[in-house]
Amino acid sequence: MKTRSENRAFGGVQGVYTHTSDATGCDMTFGLFLPEEAEHAPVPVLWYLSGLTCTHENAMVKAGAQQWAAAEGIALVFPDTSPRGEGVADDEAYDLGQGAGFYVNATQTPWAPHFRMWDYVTAELPEMLFKAFPLDDGRQAISGHSMGGHGALTIAMGLPGRFRSVSAFAPIANPTASDWGRKQFAAYLGDDESTWAAHDSTLLMKKRGFDGPVLVDQGASDQFLDLLRPEALAEAMAARRQDGIFRMQRGYDHSYFFVSTFMEDHIGFHARALYD
Repeated sequence: MKTRSENRAFGGVQGVYTHTSDATGCDMTFGLFLPEEAEHAPVPVLWYLSGLTCTHENAMVKAGAQQWAAAEGIALVFPDTSPRGEGVADDEAYDLGQGAGFYVNATQTPWAPHFRMWDYVTAELPEMLFKAFPLDDGRQAISGHSMGGHGALTIAMGLPGRFRSVSAFAPIANPTASDWGRKQFAAYLGDDESTWAAHDSTLLMKKRGFDGPVLVDQGASDQFLDLLRPEALAEAMAARRQDGIFRMQRGYDHSYFFVSTFMEDHIGFHARALYD
């Protein structure tokens, strides 16, 4: 693992690191914010998964998360959204290929050799981080925006017992019924739609729910509402009587202005679960 940068921020350190990934078969970059408390003992960790076209840098720079994480003594991890580099498959469309990993393990050509983001985010990167940094693997939470909200919800429900809480900003909530999902799942996972269900948060909510609290914020003026299908997830949460809150935020769109507005709420929500 190589250190690309480390900057003092809110009493802690915002670092950016690169390493060679066995899961993706290429170099991967991630951001890690450690609060001041990490100088003395392992701290709880909040994973933040970003959306389409993003890298590790978008939320790290735009979300305003570090100030609230520092106040709560929580570490933040900002993984990349896909494998990258020479020899990694790509597509001319912004919503497929590099920058659009969808947090799945691809099984189809030409994506399968590198697009194994589920394994990277859930296995390889955590194993490395918990060995290298003072992080408490018994206190984890996860969040994300858009494609990353999809990833956060599906990973949290797909790995019962690992995360104490999950939240999402404008998640791709029902990808098996949306053009943001059907296109990518067909490319990465093939035409057998039974393999898609494990990566649809609405279907997972109906089937098993989450064993902890859920917070979802959705901008009511989001330009991508028809692709996100938030109403499907809200209905599934209500039908299951999930311990959770779904909020439609009047006037807000899909941007990081929306995310940064409600980031304090989300980190406070996770802090209550992580310190319970």
